[in-house]
Amino acid sequence: MRGMETLRDFRGAVLIAALIAIGYAGAPQPAAADSIKIGILKQAAAGPLYLAVERGYFAAEGVPAELVFFDAAQKIAVATTSGSIDFGVVGLTAAFFNLAGQGALRIISGAVRETPGFNFDAYFVSNRAYAAGLKAPKDIAGHSVALTQIGSVNQYIVGLLADKYRFDVNTIRLLPLQSIPNAMNAVVGGQADTTVLAMQAAFPPMIEKGDVRLLGWVGDETPLERSEAFTAAKTADERSDTVARFLRAFRKGVRDYHDAFTGPGETRQDSPTAAAVWATIMKYAELSAADIKLGVPYYDREARLDVKDMLHQIAWYKSQGLLKPEVDGEAIIDKRYVIPLPEK
Repeated sequence: MRGMETLRDFRGAVLIAALIAIGYAGAPQPAAADSIKIGILKQAAAGPLYLAVERGYFAAEGVPAELVFFDAAQKIAVATTSGSIDFGVVGLTAAFFNLAGQGALRIISGAVRETPGFNFDAYFVSNRAYAAGLKAPKDIAGHSVALTQIGSVNQYIVGLLADKYRFDVNTIRLLPLQSIPNAMNAVVGGQADTTVLAMQAAFPPMIEKGDVRLLGWVGDETPLERSEAFTAAKTADERSDTVARFLRAFRKGVRDYHDAFTGPGETRQDSPTAAAVWATIMKYAELSAADIKLGVPYYDREARLDVKDMLHQIAWYKSQGLLKPEVDGEAIIDKRYVIPLPEK
């Protein structure tokens, strides 16, 4: 009898184990890790991405991320198109819109927005031009402006100034110098009157030594959608789950960043979490605390996209002959993923 009971117990245990196994097999399983590469510039403005990596948000979504650093925004767009990276988060150039207009790229989220009280892009002027009367951004008309490339977002920023102060943008002589250091050095050396650049680690010492003057901040003059997250059209269409996971992790990082530096009424204010965020940005961007605190850009808490301004940017590039007329802004903005900012 004891042998029969033992056999029944064994058979029962086997049946229970089988039922558990069947139930486990039928239950939703965590997705296999789909590692991703994200192209960025090594700037403090990439803070939300540093946070999302450091705090494990991408890994938790099943998309462990590698940050790939570039020295120009246009290179990130090309790398995303080729598939050597999966996502890019940077300001968009005319070159990006031309690639996107051919069906290669899609915007999937907002990122940095230039807004009053938050510092990202700044106007810099040479000592010679300052002495000659270029003492405010509105005085740029008729002067030379050093840019990284024709079609850069900073060229659009100059165009916004022209619209605001009603001067002819064609009176400005554009000097495309291929890199940020070249553009700044041209101003320091007096070969260019002014430039519009994101605050870099090397710039505060130049200002302190009097090599160049800081005229003001773009967010205070002409608010705009400054950078965006994007991916290849093929990725957006064929890897929608990966895109969704990327965006969930990215937006978690954005919320942490926003809450650290933004107070009531979306004003610039440090919260108790700011110190920890500073530390993470310093680690990844390899900047000092003083360098970071000089330029703190604004992120909408949900990384919403200012669709109206995005379409205005595309229209402006077309007006300057930098985009083909058939480039369709509505098609470039992927409404399956973008959260639009409500129009005012």
